[in-house]
Amino acid sequence: MTSSDERQPGNRRRLWWLATFILVLFAVYSAGWFYLANRVRSEAGKVAATLNKSGIEAGCANLQVGGYPLSFTLSCDSLAYEDDAKNIAASAGAFNAVAQIVQPLSPVANLRGPLRTSVPGMMPLWIDWDNLQANVKLWYPLPRRVALQAEGLSGQTDPADDTDPVELFSAGKASGQLQPNNGDLDYVGSFGDLEIDADAIGGRVLPALDASGDVTLKNGVALIGTQVKSLRGQRIEIRNLDLSSGTARVTVSGPLSVDAEGLVDADLMIRIKDPKAVASILAGAIPEQKNAIEQGFGALALLGSEPSMPLKVIKGKASLGFIPLGKIKPVN
Repeated sequence: MTSSDERQPGNRRRLWWLATFILVLFAVYSAGWFYLANRVRSEAGKVAATLNKSGIEAGCANLQVGGYPLSFTLSCDSLAYEDDAKNIAASAGAFNAVAQIVQPLSPVANLRGPLRTSVPGMMPLWIDWDNLQANVKLWYPLPRRVALQAEGLSGQTDPADDTDPVELFSAGKASGQLQPNNGDLDYVGSFGDLEIDADAIGGRVLPALDASGDVTLKNGVALIGTQVKSLRGQRIEIRNLDLSSGTARVTVSGPLSVDAEGLVDADLMIRIKDPKAVASILAGAIPEQKNAIEQGFGALALLGSEPSMPLKVIKGKASLGFIPLGKIKPVN
């Protein structure tokens, strides 16, 4: 018997054990996948039943779980929430979330519009978009990151009677990202080509705007899940808030807080690019203050094309550089 003949039985045994291992592994994975799918269906039903007992109707119409074997998908034809006791209602279109087997903790979700909302003290809204996507990095006890991206965003009122809706805004794109940072909560966001309808702001005219922001809400993680009814006691760190249109740009940075009595404290730095262009925009938005705006920004232009100045607020008393601006009323 040759050495090659002696090796063949050993090779066949190794292949047989490898095939058996793969089959067992696939069987375990399949069992886990279908267990999780059934668990999602049953838990969704339990949550809806629990809410119904509290007088709240919430639903994911025609809930479907699929994607086997390479992904896990969750979808429904529409989303709805209605709380008659608080007179709150919201609804949206089809929802679809997908987690790939290679990245099970990084699901991607898409939601179709429109989003219709009804909240006491606020006009009913109709918000729509061409595309809205959420990316989540799941972890315990909180996600590592939640990011939203929208294209073709628009909003209008949604009257319950026969009156015509009022166009509110439109934006070519918008994005936002929340991320826990120890006990704080970091937010980074932006929008582009934002147009605010003049009828929504009393006939005042604003050009298309671009903006970006990088802000930290102090102790923000502890606030998640709590019903915060007041801004008092809250603190934020503004690393950068930037608002621009054409050559005009205003940038704000620094800390801001509200004490227990509702008084604002802030130590901000304001940077202005092209003061004359900024003045032109403000004069169009606040025509009754046009002369004062043009005079004030004309003086700023003497400091150069990109002047900066401190904005301080101490116990509600605000000053811009050495110029007192008056007192800010306590906030709720």
